This record gives sequence, structure tokens and C-alpha cells, in this order.
Amino acid sequence: MTNRWVERQSGWKQHADDARDPFDVDYARIVHSGSFRRLQGKTQILTLGDSDFYRTRLTHSLEVAQIAGSVVRQLAGKYPNHPARDFLPLLSLIQAAGFSHDLGHPPFGHGGEVALNYCMRGVGGFEGNAHTLRLLSRLENFSEQHGSDLTRRVLLAVMKYPAPFSAVASPEIVPRLDDAATSIRILDQKSCRPPKCYFDVERDVVDWILQPLDAADRTSFQSSAGEPGQHRRPIHKSFDCSIMDLSDDIAYGVHDLEDAIALGLIREMDFRDFVKDADCAVFLDLLKQRYPSECGNNVYDHFVSNIFGRSKERKHFISRLVHHFVTNIEIETIDLFNEPLIRYRAVIASQQAHFLSTLKRLVVQKVIRNPSVQHLEFKGQKMVVSVFEALLSDPPSLLPEDAHRLYEQSEHDVRVICDFVAGMTDAFLLKTYDRLFSPRMGSVFDKL
Repeated sequence: MTNRWVERQSGWKQHADDARDPFDVDYARIVHSGSFRRLQGKTQILTLGDSDFYRTRLTHSLEVAQIAGSVVRQLAGKYPNHPARDFLPLLSLIQAAGFSHDLGHPPFGHGGEVALNYCMRGVGGFEGNAHTLRLLSRLENFSEQHGSDLTRRVLLAVMKYPAPFSAVASPEIVPRLDDAATSIRILDQKSCRPPKCYFDVERDVVDWILQPLDAADRTSFQSSAGEPGQHRRPIHKSFDCSIMDLSDDIAYGVHDLEDAIALGLIREMDFRDFVKDADCAVFLDLLKQRYPSECGNNVYDHFVSNIFGRSKERKHFISRLVHHFVTNIEIETIDLFNEPLIRYRAVIASQQAHFLSTLKRLVVQKVIRNPSVQHLEFKGQKMVVSVFEALLSDPPSLLPEDAHRLYEQSEHDVRVICDFVAGMTDAFLLKTYDRLFSPRMGSVFDKL
């Protein structure tokens, strides 16, 4: 691998007595960043405050990093002679990517993302993964101009969607309010969902990240596809990013399912109705082969009764599920590319992919779209839009001093206000909303 992938945009070099590799430095900078700490105060799926047991964005990110490390070790053992083996990421690199993959998500999860995309309509939009790249490359405080100033390879690993907003956003889809509402302002959810992208204002950063690629690789890597009247979607991601992305899918499909079962949002009959024995047949076959005396005659019943049984049995089977998905990840070669870091990609075997996709859809249907969750997401969206529009209405009076200084330096770029709101935790957004709109809340002694 060319050493260009360990370069930093600022040109910063480690001291001679620093024994760490460059990715150890990246790992440390992410772990010690303010954005990483704030993940403990941001919703994963279940709203913060419901319990201190269920997963937040922080614990989810820790799990993604751990799973990603397991995937790398598994691939190294599974493919000892594969040409991609020399390009597998070091543990510090892939864990840095796992820790940082959700840094850009705003308060109140995807509801907040939709709300901020509405707020930024006509001025570049908002998307959580795009904001992650912006945080790491511009907004964090480890350097004057380059954010956390991470290595080129870690930024490539974090960049899930290597196409700009302007290239993938459909001109036919303009975020707007719902026409059906007459007495209150409600977002039209479909039109306000953002395309998957990076922000156009980060184009110089992306150009720098992709400098080691030849012209043909760069053009193909940034390509996208889609149907007329819909947002386009980037096609490719790097080898490292594919490992991180699959680990995110596994954490989402398995660990978020675990939380939902523990909370009672998914009942056993819901699971049986949605996940048929044919959907998980490949996992059932494995259980029958490895644990014949334990499983009895009906492996499906054994599996389902255990994940809906006592917490110890559930945890045991959750662990088996994660292991099953991790051990069935493979390396795919994309002959279109010359650069190994984009030529190779981690993919999950087709039967396991179907099973994992079924689990993810179950979480969407029974948890994310559950009215008890949607009520809180609706309220969160309302608060995000209200706080954003209030701050935008009078930045000198309402923005904190540091944020207003950045706003002035940017010559009144609305993106600065978006950055400020996106960086809030759920609790801080709620507190700011109360200060601005609740008559009996707030004090001059509150820290802004």
C-alpha cells in the first residue's frame, strides 16, 4: 500500500519517539473528541430517558467497532492466500472507522436528519453520514483547518457515499411541508428524506482523499445510479468501509432486535409472523449440526423460544447470531478498479444476507414505525426545526458566542447554524427548545 494513504491533509508528522502507527493516532483522536462523547446523549432507536439500559449511539458505535474487528480477523483467517489479505485494515484503523461512523447523526436520530434536511433545503441539504465527514475533516478541534486531521485511509473508510449532494439529489424532490395539515406545520416525510451523499462544500476534502486513485478509478468510484424522479444512490465504497458497513448492519439487525425484545416492542408472535423458518433456515441448519442434542426435533421453535426466553438464553443466542453473520462474510473483487482499497469489498453470503435483511425489516416495522416511537420522533423533528429557525431568525441575539463568531467568519453561512444544531445531544436540544419556547423554563445562568 502506498504511504499516500497515511498522509494527513495538514502535513502533520508524528514525533520520532511516538511508537504508535498512524491509525493508532486516528483512533486516539476520535476517542478523545467531543463528537464521540456526545454520542452517549444521542438516540439510537429507543429514546433516551426511557431507560439507562438500552443502546445509545455511543454503545452502538462501540459494538460496531468490536464486530468490525472480528470481521477483519475472520477474513484474515479465511483468506490466507487472497491478494486482498495484505490490504485488510489494522485493528486500530477499522475500530476508528466503527467509532466514528455515526458521529454526524443529529439529535433524535433519523427524525432529526429529516428535519435538518428540510431546514437546509435549497442550501446544500443535510445527511448524517455527510456530516460525519464534515466533522472529521473540518469541525473537530485537533487542527486549525482540518478537523481531526485524520489519515486519508480512515477518511476513505468513513466516507460511505462518495458522491456529492448535487450529483444525487433529484431536482423533482424538494423538501416541503405536508399539504394535508392546516393548523400546524408538519414535514412531508417523503420529500424531506435526504439523498445519500457528501456535502458539496466538502468537495475539496473528497478530492484530497481520492488523490491516490487514477482518473478512471476516481470517476467510477464516485458514480451513482437511480430511477427518474428519485434520488440517485452512490454505487461503490472502499474495502474498509464495506467491513464497517456490514458490521453496522449486523449490530442494527441483531443488537437492536435484542433491545426491542427486552422492551416488549417485538413479541414472540410478531417474530414468528415476520421471520419464517425458511428465512433463517441457514442458521437453523447450523444449530442442528452443532448442537443436535440441545435443539431437539424442532430447531425453529428452539431458536425462537430462547430469544424470547430468559435474558441469559437470549444473550447466548444473540451471540450465536452475530458469530453466524461474521463468519459468513466474504471478499468480493470488483475488476473495474485498479486500486486495491476499492477493488476489494466485503460482502455477506446470500442466504445470510437474506436472513439479516429480514431481521432489519422486522426492527423497522415493529420498532421504528411503532406509534410509541413515531410520536417521539415527530416531536423531535418539530423541536429541531423550531430551534433551527429560531436561531436563524436572529443569530447575533440567539447563537452562543463561539457559534456566532464562526457564523460571522463564514459570512453568514447557514451551514454553521446547521452544524451547531446537528452537534446537540437530545437533552441539549430539548433544553434549548424549552429556553426558547417554554414560558416557565430557562435561566440566565444556564450554560449555552
